[in-house]
Amino acid sequence: MIKKLTNKEEEIMNLFWKHGAMFIRELLPYFNDPKPHYNTVATIVKIMEEKGFVARQPMGNTLLFYPLITEQEYKSSALDAVISQYYNNSYASVVSHFIEKEAMDLDELKDLIRQIEENRKA
Repeated sequence: MIKKLTNKEEEIMNLFWKHGAMFIRELLPYFNDPKPHYNTVATIVKIMEEKGFVARQPMGNTLLFYPLITEQEYKSSALDAVISQYYNNSYASVVSHFIEKEAMDLDELKDLIRQIEENRKA
């Protein structure tokens, strides 16, 4: 299972997913004012590297960082963790929850069943 990112780590990871490999200094312009200090961002990226989310490649006297997992892999792992923790690994319980909360109507459920059936045939 993939570890969880903090909010700041996820913000930085989204930048890597969107823009690809970057140097720390290239990350800074994407932050809203007041922008974090270079050392703060570098520390967060180092922690992300220790967690296995990014890796580095030496480029001259600096480091180029790049993502090791895709956005889809991370989202899938996060969803699996929620389903495991709160729904006893039951996807049916998740769907039932959405139906009970009226977040999913009958037509959407039918469409979901149709998609599942089509994927099983493929």
